[in-house]
Order: sequence, then C-alpha cells, then structure tokens
Amino acid sequence: MDNTIMESMKSKAVALLLLSLGSITALSGCSQRADDAETVASKQEQEAAQALDYQESRNTGAWGGVYMTREELRAPKVNIVDASSLPSMANDPDLTEWEAKFEGTNAFVTTDGKKLYHDSCAGCHMHEGEGAFGAGYYPPLANNSKMESKYYTINILINGFRGMPSFHTMMNDEQMAAVTQYVMNELNDFDETVTAEDVEKLRHAKPPNADPSV
Repeated sequence: MDNTIMESMKSKAVALLLLSLGSITALSGCSQRADDAETVASKQEQEAAQALDYQESRNTGAWGGVYMTREELRAPKVNIVDASSLPSMANDPDLTEWEAKFEGTNAFVTTDGKKLYHDSCAGCHMHEGEGAFGAGYYPPLANNSKMESKYYTINILINGFRGMPSFHTMMNDEQMAAVTQYVMNELNDFDETVTAEDVEKLRHAKPPNADPSV
C-alpha cells in the first residue's frame, strides 16, 4: 500500500514539474523577439519620421484613375484647389453680402426697425414673428402679450436671454428703440411709442459677460 501511494505521488510531482517547465518556456517565448521584428511602436516611429505629402493622392489612386487624363497625370503635382482662382477678401461675394446686411463692422448702421428685425431677429424668431422649435426653442414674438412692455423687450435686447445673444455692442439706443417699435406695432397691436430715451434708461456701461475689472 505504501509503495502504491509513493508511486502515485511521484507521478503527480513529475506531471506538475513538466507543466511548470512548459509554462515558463511559453512565457519566455512570448517576450522574446528578433531585433528587426516590427512592432506597433516601431511602426509609429517610422510613420512619424516620414514627411507627409498631402498632394500625393493627386497623381495616384482614385484621383488619377477616375478623374484625370493621361496629360494631367504626367503634369507636375499641384494643389487640388487652385488658390489663384479664389477671390480676394475685398471681392468675396459672400463677404459683400454679409457687409451689406450689417452695414458696418460687427454693428448695424440703419435705424429702420423692419430691416433690423429681419437682419438680426428673423433668423430665429421667423419673419412673421411666429417663432420656431426643433433643435432649440425660439418663442414667438407675434401675438405675444409680453411684448406689450417695451422695457421687457429692450432689456432682452441689451442683456440677451438664455440662448439669445446680447445686442449691447451691436445696436445703439435709437436702433434698439426702432426694432422694439417694430415688434410692438407690426408683429403685435400695441400702440405705445418707443424712444431712444427709453433704451438709455436701461442701458449700462458694461455689456453682459464683460470683465468688471476693466
């Protein structure tokens, strides 16, 4: 009986030893590599060392195979966008249209309340003042009892409200009075007169979010 137990223990010990040796060999094999073997780190180093040529696809791949003639393929590499064909800032039609809307540098010049409304307010509140909602909510200004108070509207123009920006530095007192008058008279049926003096009563020296230390 004792011999049988001893033989069994020896067999288990030998099996355990072989298993351990196999595990060590496997682990050491995973950590070993040839000096010239490519790794993720070495590949990234090589890519970083290479100068990027953003126009390389101009004469190769789909650009050449689909969109270019043989003569164009043989021509020297050029930028896909011809910068010389772009208009100068002074002649840019989009900029001209933008300046016509603002009539000045980051500010309005006109005192026409209707134009001021359609240039600065209608994009969110719509041209008839009906408001809109979707990605955001833009309350209607037409048929809105809050618009009966000219000071309510003036205060929002000066200080902004939630997602609406402040027009403190973009409109002067006369312009704010004009657009408020348009909202009250044209989009609603309120008869009260709005003056630049009304705006002056609420205007303060520091625009919203200004640095108070300046």
